[in-house]
Amino acid sequence: MSLTTLDTIFPADAVEFCPHPNALDILVCGTYKLEDALGEQRSMTDDGSALSTSAPQHRRGQCLVLQVDQRDATGPYGFRHVQSIDLPAVLDMKWCYRSLSASPILGIADSEGSITLHEWETEEKNLTQVDSIRAPGTHLGSLVVSLSNGSLCLLRPSESSSLSLTNSWHAHDYEPWIAAWNYWDTNIIYSGGSIAAVALSLTQEGISGGDDLKLKGWDVRQNLSQPIFTNKRFDAGVTSIQSHPHVEHLIAVGSYDSTVRIFDTRRPLAALAEVDVGGGAWRVKWHPAESRQDDLLIACMHDGVKIVHLDTGNRRGEVTKHFDSHESMAYGADWSHGPSHEGETIIGSCSFYDRIFHLWSG
Repeated sequence: MSLTTLDTIFPADAVEFCPHPNALDILVCGTYKLEDALGEQRSMTDDGSALSTSAPQHRRGQCLVLQVDQRDATGPYGFRHVQSIDLPAVLDMKWCYRSLSASPILGIADSEGSITLHEWETEEKNLTQVDSIRAPGTHLGSLVVSLSNGSLCLLRPSESSSLSLTNSWHAHDYEPWIAAWNYWDTNIIYSGGSIAAVALSLTQEGISGGDDLKLKGWDVRQNLSQPIFTNKRFDAGVTSIQSHPHVEHLIAVGSYDSTVRIFDTRRPLAALAEVDVGGGAWRVKWHPAESRQDDLLIACMHDGVKIVHLDTGNRRGEVTKHFDSHESMAYGADWSHGPSHEGETIIGSCSFYDRIFHLWSG
């Protein structure tokens, strides 16, 4: 049966469409459930007195694999739930942009501090966890991971094709909520504030942002004890960063202060444009099609999901669509990389406390 909404069972916090041309109809939704503590645990100290400690809380999650259906009588779009993968709570997910001859790879960051890689089997229509990079002759690329202790970690494939930690450095004074690659330069990372975030890319340069209200840039060719720039002009934590896929030097940055800022990476201390989207900008996604390169999709936490059309020349943007069917924190949203229908693109979005995934278009 084709669906347009799904009860995700656990609270939902991430949505990612596959960009691989052999799997454009595949998307994943990540969930995060904090189990109730079992109560106090009592033990004895060395002198025989009772010692009470709180039981550790367990965080469970799933990666829900969905497949978009062709148009049917119930509406222009629908999807099927094809697989559920049990994991620790999912914090973030990213598909790897690798060789078109290789199968798609999904990286998942979870609440236990692990990064797992999952390969989409295009014939079997199944997502399978892999312990190593199994595609001979192809390059998976590097992963940048942000940790709740303020550090960033760089992982790269080793000669044996397994991932290994190559660099780890202190990046932020509080939780870095996001780490992202520069799509156009193979040496830069940006960071700015998820308890863990994973980015899979063929590039090696990135930016970070965090709860210390700072956006930072890092060059992996240099000493990582110092960023290449630090932008302190934020009123709240930096939550989302994405390099523009079609316009070099542009990045979009979201923040808890409900503002999406557009920066030129050559002059990253002053925004080219600022757009108040309301509710807090948890995820910001550029449209994948060059024909709509000025459109952004934003998961606005308290205020649903919005599409913004940018006019950087006049330093402003306009909300062109507001999807308000989410009744709680809208954390996940993404555009489909597949063909549009009547000028609109398939969009997946999810929200946390009402445990809902929606498929819509805009």
